[in-house]
Amino acid sequence: MSRQTDKRVLITGAGARVGRHLAIGLAKQGWDIAVHYNSSAEGAQDAVAKITKAGGRAVTVQGDLCDAAQLDALVRNAAKALDGPLTALINNASTFERDAAKDFTRDQFDFHMDVNLYAPIALSRDFAAQTENGVIINILDQRVMAPAPDHFTYSLSKSALHWATATLAQSLAPGIRVNAVAPGPTLKNARQSAAQFQVEKASTLLGTGSPPDALLDAVSYLLSAYCVTGQTIVVDGGQHLGHFDGSDHTDE
Repeated sequence: MSRQTDKRVLITGAGARVGRHLAIGLAKQGWDIAVHYNSSAEGAQDAVAKITKAGGRAVTVQGDLCDAAQLDALVRNAAKALDGPLTALINNASTFERDAAKDFTRDQFDFHMDVNLYAPIALSRDFAAQTENGVIINILDQRVMAPAPDHFTYSLSKSALHWATATLAQSLAPGIRVNAVAPGPTLKNARQSAAQFQVEKASTLLGTGSPPDALLDAVSYLLSAYCVTGQTIVVDGGQHLGHFDGSDHTDE
């Protein structure tokens, strides 16, 4: 028997890392969660198990965001699984690889644009088609405020989504609010050692980076901030304002 709730959210890329943390955290706040994943089935199922054990409700929805048919069905499948229209969408899924302006390829460009830009705006369109009231939150990157040449096409994709956030807010008002969160160093990436990640966090102005709980706090605020739309909140410990030595770094 389904619970009666108007808090139903689809979180893309919620089988791992920050997306998983957001799913578990928002479930504790009473949200029914559609945990989207592409290949992280084990992590998605584990997140659902944790949410269910704690008394919440969650379902998994699989989909390759680069596959047109699967992308087009994702909002519909999530709403069906949660027994009602979605009232929030968090575009968290992301691809992230290094390239440069002098030698990037079309494959690298498409790799970042398909998941980081086209998928979020297509899902936003589909979300708006199934509800007159709701909230969309895009997860960006502090690089949209501080361009970095070492991740060229990735940075372009996130910067475009930053501007799409504002234009979606204009297009979907007054019923749907659209905002974004731009993190800094959140979790260690595959190319970093634990020591390198700690150095990166410590190099931010506040010395904190952006712990997952800080991102959860920002997302929770935007979900309830009924007079806020078209805004990007940078949650990076001041990384975008600081000076860096060029060592490898990443954010969620």
